[in-house]
Amino acid sequence: MSVHESKAPEHVVPRKVYFAVAAALMVLLVATYAAAQIDLGPFNVVVALAIAFTKAILVVLFFMEVRWSSRLTWVVAAAGVLWLLLLIGGTLDDFLTRAHILPGM
Repeated sequence: MSVHESKAPEHVVPRKVYFAVAAALMVLLVATYAAAQIDLGPFNVVVALAIAFTKAILVVLFFMEVRWSSRLTWVVAAAGVLWLLLLIGGTLDDFLTRAHILPGM
């Protein structure tokens, strides 16, 4: 068996899938800019994070090819997301339980 041979056939993704995902990312880029121009009050952060999460999912699933990977790759990707959520949760726990100091006091 030579260096270039592999045991399992690789998954071939059609170019139109990559172009469709790239187009979706461009639409989400415009949506990010549009959301930044509109004052949504307290929902600015929620909308921005929802758009960013959608873009990140598209990149991970299609450009990093996790969608067609083994279950072990899915477990590693899920562990990364879980770790991120734990870090954000710990940061929020620290921030929300502090005594807020008012300016000038």
